[in-house]
Amino acid sequence: MKRNTTGRYEVSTTSGEAVKAFIPEPLPPKPPLEISPKLREKMNQALMALGRLDSVTLLLPGTSLFLYTYIRKEAVLSSQIEGTQSSLSDLLLFEEDALPGVPIDDVEEVSCYVAAMNHGLKRLKEDFPLSVRLIKEIHEKLLSSGRGSSKGPGEFRTSQNWIGGTRPGNAVYVPPPPGLVPECISAWEKFLHDEPEQTEILVKAALAHAQFETIHPFLDGNGRLGRLLITLLFCHEHVMKKPMLYLSLYFKTHRQQYYDLLQKTRLEGDWEAWLEFFTDAVESTANKAVDTVHRLAKMAETDQEKILKLGRISKSALLVHKALMEHPVRKSDAIRKQTKMVPNTVNKILRKLIEIKIVREVTGKRKNRVYAYSQYLDILNEGTEPIR
Repeated sequence: MKRNTTGRYEVSTTSGEAVKAFIPEPLPPKPPLEISPKLREKMNQALMALGRLDSVTLLLPGTSLFLYTYIRKEAVLSSQIEGTQSSLSDLLLFEEDALPGVPIDDVEEVSCYVAAMNHGLKRLKEDFPLSVRLIKEIHEKLLSSGRGSSKGPGEFRTSQNWIGGTRPGNAVYVPPPPGLVPECISAWEKFLHDEPEQTEILVKAALAHAQFETIHPFLDGNGRLGRLLITLLFCHEHVMKKPMLYLSLYFKTHRQQYYDLLQKTRLEGDWEAWLEFFTDAVESTANKAVDTVHRLAKMAETDQEKILKLGRISKSALLVHKALMEHPVRKSDAIRKQTKMVPNTVNKILRKLIEIKIVREVTGKRKNRVYAYSQYLDILNEGTEPIR
């Protein structure tokens, strides 16, 4: 449905030129959403896919092993949408104090995303409400170091920003003036908490993400924080027991459509087109995540069978294998500390795991070697090639 607009414009002067800043109306949309039978069926399929994803985690030898790397994959993808060139392997190398293959600022930015996500999940486990206060805390973590650290971490902007273009005058979109950000974000927070009316979770997540991007309340990090909030909202509403759904790969793959449909909610009020796209993203991403879980579980089982054929060292080798599942890029010293084995034993096992093509050494050095759990990492690396 086209509603012509979902807000009003206010003329303000920014960088010496007059611009029309958009002030969105509070959610939910008016007139109300028209959910066709076709869209309703899509939404039902998406919720079923979410349910399958939530239950399939029981197949994993340890959900926490998978989540460690999966959260990092989302951090990489969400940051790539904003222009970083870091890969998942770069981030894992950085976390092992090894040299990544891209500028350090890119990897620091991704590392801050991981810290922000973990902080949000921790606060939700402590029964802290998903609120403006928590959003500011998460934003502070997100911009704690690197390029964004000078752009008001944890504080709403006090100057005008814009999206697209080289200046406000030729921008694709100009968000609300800074003085109206608190009012807009307060109305957004009420919508999250079902005021003025209860909203079903899929609709709430879709509309809340789009409205957050429209308000653009911070100077930097709005896109990454807005995508991160989708997962936090699903966890907050108990749709998922574990933070397993991340939409950034879908948004990255369809990024022009993603940007266009967000803009259509502002210019035409076409919330239904955005909701359909968001629903497709949820279903596709959940189904692919289920497939990934199955592949990783099968791979782990196959590799364990190979390891059991190594004879006397098989029991110790399984401990090294578990350590690499937890952190698929590790230095031998880190593996030794975790398994409490002597260096000679760990090195002997790593050589054996290289022989049977489970592990590979990635530095080519004689000292400070770094080992990667090859196939595990290959599966999780799918789709994380930087946007050039």
